[in-house]
Amino acid sequence: MDDAKYELVRGWLERAQLDLTTARRLGAGDDPLWETAVYHCQQAAEKAVKGYLVFCDRRFKKTHDVEDLVKVAEEYETRFAAWHAAAQLLTPYAQEFRYPVEGREPWELDEEQYQQAEQAAAGIFAFVCSLLPEEAQPRKV
Repeated sequence: MDDAKYELVRGWLERAQLDLTTARRLGAGDDPLWETAVYHCQQAAEKAVKGYLVFCDRRFKKTHDVEDLVKVAEEYETRFAAWHAAAQLLTPYAQEFRYPVEGREPWELDEEQYQQAEQAAAGIFAFVCSLLPEEAQPRKV
């Protein structure tokens, strides 16, 4: 694998890592912003899996569906099957809190839901990192 490809994979993972850090900061403190925090959890997982697919030279459609991305990644690494439930949990957070929908009450999250999303995203991120060589690992932020 060439240096440019490692750099691209690392770029996806560093952006995922930044989203996870952002989620953690937004989910902490006396006045947490859980709705925005879970969005960043979803983004962290999405970007991590996309980074893995780049590593595998797999093109992917433009999507925010973590569950679909995990299914594609499973074609290369069967252990992704263990992450279906986490991906399913995270996928709706890509849009549910970003846009108002006429006739629907806004979702209200609690700390437990945020914690589940954070654990799912952190787990997917760590799993993806465990599959990649040192040269593709994200620098710490």
